[in-house]
Amino acid sequence: MPILAPTYQSLYDVKYYWSIIIWMFCVALLIFAMVIVGGATRLTDSGLSITEWKPILGAIPPLSLEEWLLAFEKYKAIPEYQLVNKGMSLEEFKVIFWWEWGHRFLGRIIGIIYAVPFFIFALMGCFNRRLFLILFLILCLGGLQGYMGWFMVQSGLVERVDVSHYRLAMHLSLAAVIFALIIWVGSRIAAQRYTGIIYAKAGNFSVALIVLCLFQIVSGAFVAGLDAGKVYNTWPLMDGHFIPDQLFLETGLNAIFSDHMNIQFIHRMIAYLLCIFVIMYGLLRFINRSMRVTSILMIILVFCQAGIGILTLLWNVPVSLALVHQAGAFALLAVLVHHRACFYRLRKI
Repeated sequence: MPILAPTYQSLYDVKYYWSIIIWMFCVALLIFAMVIVGGATRLTDSGLSITEWKPILGAIPPLSLEEWLLAFEKYKAIPEYQLVNKGMSLEEFKVIFWWEWGHRFLGRIIGIIYAVPFFIFALMGCFNRRLFLILFLILCLGGLQGYMGWFMVQSGLVERVDVSHYRLAMHLSLAAVIFALIIWVGSRIAAQRYTGIIYAKAGNFSVALIVLCLFQIVSGAFVAGLDAGKVYNTWPLMDGHFIPDQLFLETGLNAIFSDHMNIQFIHRMIAYLLCIFVIMYGLLRFINRSMRVTSILMIILVFCQAGIGILTLLWNVPVSLALVHQAGAFALLAVLVHHRACFYRLRKI
C-alpha cells in the first residue's frame, strides 16, 4: 500500500481526519502531562536519581532488593548524593527514583503512541506529502527530545550537584516546540472541517504572541534551573526597586543568564509584556464573534498565569503552585497556537 497519498492538494485534506485529530490531541495531552511530571521531578530534585540511560531496558524498574541496592549504590557515586543527600535512606531514594522513572516511562509511552499510529496512517496512505513531512519532523524532534533529556542529566553526574540550567532550558524549549507543532496540526485539520465562512484573520501579531510565550517558557526554565524563584520573594518591587540597582553588573551571556537577579528580572519583564499584549490583542479580537471564545480564553489564562506566578514567588515556590504555574504556561501556549491555526487566513471552510 502507498505510504503517501500525493493526490491530496491541501495539507489538511486527509483521510480519516477525525482519527488523526483525536490522535494529535491525545499526544498533546500526554505531552502536557509529561511537562507537569518533569516539573515535579525537577522541583523534588529527583532528576539525577537514575544515573544511566537505557532507552529499552530502562523501562523496567528494580524488581528486587538487590536491584534497588545496586541502583542506590550508583546514585551514591555522584556529587548530588555526596554533597547534598549523604545519609539518605533507601526508602527516601525510592521516592526520587520513582519520580524520574515515571518521567522517563511517560516519555517512552508518548513515543509509542505517536510513532505507531504515524506509521499505520502513513501505510494506509492517509497523509499527503507535506503533512507526512511535518509529522515525520515531529517524530524526529521527539527522538531528539529523548536524547536531550539524557544530555541534561549527564551535566549533573560528574562535577555538579544539579543539572545545567542551559540544558534544562533546551529540554523544556524543545518540549514546548513539539507541543505547539502538534496543537497546530490538530487544530488546522479540525478547523478545515468546520462548516461556514470565516470572516476573521489572526494577523502577524498572533505569531508574535506565540513567540513571546515561548520565550517566557524558556526564561521560566532558567528560573527553575537556577532556583531563582527562591530569592527576591517580593512583588512588584525586586530588592526594593522595580529595576534593581545591581542588575546586569557583569557583562557576557554566561554572567547574565547565570545570575539569579538577572534571570528573575528577565522573567518578570517578559511576563509583563505578555500580559499587556495578550490582553490588548484579546480585547481587539473579542468584537469578532468567531474569535470570541479563544479571545476570552487567552485573557483568562494570562490573568491566572500572572496571578499564580506572583503567588508562587511570594510563597517561596511551593511545589504545587509551581507545577500549576508551569502547566498554565503550556495551556496559554496551546490556546495561542490554536487561535492562530483556526484563523490562519480568510477562507471558506
